Amino acid sequence: MRARRRDEEHRAATPLELFFDLCFVVAIAQAGRQLAHALTEGHPGHGISGYLMLFFAIWWAWMNFSWFASAYDTDDPLYRVVTLVQMAGVLILAAGVPRAFEHNDFTVIWLGYLVMRLAMVTQWLRAALGSRGAERRTALRYALGVTVCQVGWLGLLLLPERDVRWVFVVVALLELAVPALAERQRQTSWHPHHIAERYGLFTIIVLGETIAAATVAVQSALDENDALGSLLPIAGGGLLLVFAAYWIYFAVPIHLHLRSNRQAFLWGYGHYLVFGSAAAVGAGIEVAVEESIGKSHLSTLGASACVTVPAALFMLTVWLIHSRHQKRGLAQQLVLPVSSLLVLACTFAGRGAVLAAGLVASATVAVGVTLTSRQGTALAE
Repeated sequence: MRARRRDEEHRAATPLELFFDLCFVVAIAQAGRQLAHALTEGHPGHGISGYLMLFFAIWWAWMNFSWFASAYDTDDPLYRVVTLVQMAGVLILAAGVPRAFEHNDFTVIWLGYLVMRLAMVTQWLRAALGSRGAERRTALRYALGVTVCQVGWLGLLLLPERDVRWVFVVVALLELAVPALAERQRQTSWHPHHIAERYGLFTIIVLGETIAAATVAVQSALDENDALGSLLPIAGGGLLLVFAAYWIYFAVPIHLHLRSNRQAFLWGYGHYLVFGSAAAVGAGIEVAVEESIGKSHLSTLGASACVTVPAALFMLTVWLIHSRHQKRGLAQQLVLPVSSLLVLACTFAGRGAVLAAGLVASATVAVGVTLTSRQGTALAE
């Protein structure tokens, strides 16, 4: 196994990577479904905290593979087999999400992580065998760090339930520290364009899952109630939100910004909020649908907030870590922060909150396109 060059031309995601990503659709769907159920039942504290923990596990497993593959994807039979083992671990993790959410039983999730981590350590050890010097030490540090963290997650199984959140915080911070510690002497040869494409593809997967969740919620409501008049504004507003989220995210070529580990790590880690908020919009739409047909313990204001809060967080986070690096001038820089506040204000629009948020998101895209067009015209003149 030899490291790939960072300046390699025409580097793109492989079919194996796309197949790997599809396995995460199941896990994301499970986490979103559990969040929607908890919110509908009127347990926002339990729902949000559980969702944040479980989505971190999903996101971090995807991160581990994606950055390694960007540097060491040899696509030979052994690499493929080990990657398929990791995919099996993802599906085990997904199967354990309901039990972890409802009963704080993380046994199945830990086993899924164990399968993924054994495969990941194998990959790093193989990379170490094929390298020398600082590159070899970096690979060995990764293998050691991943192993230590996996042992740390045993705390979720062995310690009392009241300590679960503290275990999560401590071990999650250790997980986030592993790449920085491993690469302090030598950076792995991740490819900026490839990494940007991989994150973009995962964004599409998350947005697609949001559409799927909203569609199922509306379909179920129609099957049980003749409430088309109240469901159409929610469905239309949700669709506008997802379309706008796609446009906003892909408006800038971010790979030009990823020139160092510091820039790439801040951008990569920040996507925990980007991905998590995008997926939570789908859960929020489910809650809004349930409330509109009288099957939710939440008020209209609470159900509206389940959509507007993650939508606003998505806009603000995308601006903060992603698009602001390509924006020019105060007007362009203010579009997304101001729009995120307007989306939050839509929370108080009653039953029309989701539609209003969708219209604000659409207007955000229109304003952004207009400002960019005017800047291009001014530069041409």
